[in-house]
Amino acid sequence: MSVRKSSLVAPPLLLTLAAQLLAAQGPAAAKRPMTFLDAQYLKNAGSPAVSPDGKQLLYTINTPDWKEATSQSDVWISPTDRGVAGTRQLTFTTGKNESSPRWAPKGGWFVFASNREAPAASASQQQLFVMRADGGEARRVTAAKEGISTYAFTKDGQWLVFRSGKSGEEQLYALSVAAIEKGTPLDSLTAAAITKHPTGVGDWRVAPDSRRIYFTTADTTDTDEKLRREKKFTVNVRNAGTPTVSLWALELSGPTYPTTRLTRDTSLAVTGFTISPDGRYVGFNAVPNDRYKRNITEEGMYADVFLLDTQGNRVERITKNDEISESALSFSPDSKTIAFSASDDMTRYNMKNRRVYVRDVAATGGAFRKIGDLDGDNTVDFWSADGKTIYFNEGHKATAQLFALDVASGKVKPVTSVQGVVSVSQDDDTKRLLLNYQDPTTPGAIYTVASMLDLPKKASWVQLTDANPWVREQIALGEETEVTWTSKDGKPVGGVLIKPVGYQPGKKYPLLVAIHGGPAAADLLSFNGGYGAQTYAGQGWAVFMPNYRGSTNYGEAHKNGIVGNYFDPGYQDIMTGVDHLIATGLVDSTKMGVLGWSAGGHWSNWILTHTDRFKAISSGAGTSNWISMYAQSDVQRNRQHYLGDKLPYDDFDAYWRQSPIQFIRNAKTPTMIHVVEGDPRVPSPQSVELHMGLKRVGVPTELYMYPGASHGIPDARNRLVKSASEMAWMDYYVLGKGNKFSWRQVLETLEEPKAEKKVDIRGM
Repeated sequence: MSVRKSSLVAPPLLLTLAAQLLAAQGPAAAKRPMTFLDAQYLKNAGSPAVSPDGKQLLYTINTPDWKEATSQSDVWISPTDRGVAGTRQLTFTTGKNESSPRWAPKGGWFVFASNREAPAASASQQQLFVMRADGGEARRVTAAKEGISTYAFTKDGQWLVFRSGKSGEEQLYALSVAAIEKGTPLDSLTAAAITKHPTGVGDWRVAPDSRRIYFTTADTTDTDEKLRREKKFTVNVRNAGTPTVSLWALELSGPTYPTTRLTRDTSLAVTGFTISPDGRYVGFNAVPNDRYKRNITEEGMYADVFLLDTQGNRVERITKNDEISESALSFSPDSKTIAFSASDDMTRYNMKNRRVYVRDVAATGGAFRKIGDLDGDNTVDFWSADGKTIYFNEGHKATAQLFALDVASGKVKPVTSVQGVVSVSQDDDTKRLLLNYQDPTTPGAIYTVASMLDLPKKASWVQLTDANPWVREQIALGEETEVTWTSKDGKPVGGVLIKPVGYQPGKKYPLLVAIHGGPAAADLLSFNGGYGAQTYAGQGWAVFMPNYRGSTNYGEAHKNGIVGNYFDPGYQDIMTGVDHLIATGLVDSTKMGVLGWSAGGHWSNWILTHTDRFKAISSGAGTSNWISMYAQSDVQRNRQHYLGDKLPYDDFDAYWRQSPIQFIRNAKTPTMIHVVEGDPRVPSPQSVELHMGLKRVGVPTELYMYPGASHGIPDARNRLVKSASEMAWMDYYVLGKGNKFSWRQVLETLEEPKAEKKVDIRGM
């Protein structure tokens, strides 16, 4: 692996150039600890596409460019029998991207999207290119003025269909596959315009029989809305009214390509759809055409499931459940059975486990049978060929596994049992199984197996991608294991522990408690989880990631254990976990810090105001006042559920009792605060309120305000700032070393420092 000059940084937070040169000398050189900057160099393999014969896999590798603050992707190919031993890179662009490879239906060649020939004025514009699987030069086959957004082959192999046009005006076009195969020159390769819909084409899919294309589109166009945007009247209206979205069908029978509107209920807006394998049925989800329900951020909360029989275009409403989120409708391979997943209790908003609901597709108006006995979310990912089994991916304690649901009995059993994180999918056409897998020592990679029978045997997996071999060759990692303990009320709790690199039994180490967000989530036996935990392990810290009450993967009772009493059960779980580690002799109880983001920031703030056992805290996007948070956030019903199910306007006390800011005078621990200025989920005023409270009661504090409008820090540069400053804070207040954060520690990571977006640091 070549040495990147731009990775020069100042110790102890990051790696010196000399240390990096030493690490790159070869296998004989000692492995080095991981750095925060290393995480910025991790490549990602994605967009897998299985060849029609199942023998090859196309995929992309995305390579970050730290110096330029960009990334670049290329197309690769691996044989499914030999995997990485036979992998080859097919495209080699610099500063341009190849993405979304798709095989031609008969194989031998493929299409990908790329901006490799885009003019400088429209550098992101993509066109479609074809290339043979055995290599050679790529050939452009489209010349769309506005570029290409999405594309697909018809399954009969006759057409390559793509979408192009101005935003909100996109139309569908078709290229003859036969003409492409003949090598017809670009200037003679005519794309037929197969839609001329006045409101443009939204989401679209080709039917399995290749006779139709289904698409969604708005019923009307608000020309004044469009014009005022063009005239720079850019004010945003909260929950603005938008046109109804309907489902349409396009007949792939030229030369006229007629279209038919399939849904006509103007009180509903279609949000997504699926097509049965035989093409007869379309399942779709739709929300009320109500500006205050339709645009709600709590995704799918007011959506319901519908079934369209294309023989007669009769629509059956399957559910009518306000505040309940149902999944998309799924069809068995023979199209005779339908299934969807939803809450075990579909009467009102709740956090109960999801169950699968099944019924014969032809039993119009018939009752659904509820199945799935896993104490977790039972969902639908893909079916067995005989339709007797539904497979789904779900977390289990500190791992993620594949489960099998028997449709007849409703019983669930695990298929995999890995000490890591696996997600299994099935290619629609070839039925080949693909696995995304990572564990504490293995960055994410794609694998395959010959059959479902081989899936439980990890030794049978064939690794198809290996985007980060340098991690295996150069990086020393701390040992990562699952830990369990008993909480204050006698309940069992679990989590993940990373021991320091070079751990010595009997020696006590400083402890970092890294609290995950959600709270309905879990820390897993994954690679470098917990806010860059391996970097802390490399600097001599033990890192503890508790799956406190409110987390998933430990059963419904554990997940719902904070409803109506948000903080205390989880707080007790975290603190008893810390006590457990102290009792083992691993942790120096005088050297402990806490950090978290989102719900992890919530609990960090509660810890700040309820104990002084920790020497430093870093709170990321955490709440301080649930009363003001309720209206500021883009999520309300979820907060209401957790805090007692009443509106704050009916029970201010319930929200105030559980607000960290109420207890701000108890705070003693030096606390840094991080938040994105335009965060919609946990808005920045929550952090400003906490920062002001800490200043006024005399607690050392800093507030880092990052530019953007997302719940997470959107750009890599500022993510590094957050990590580096956070560790500097921990080093200074927990370990008593360093001088807190210095910009030199970040600026030296750049070979030639350039002007970047400024981070507003309050109080520095």
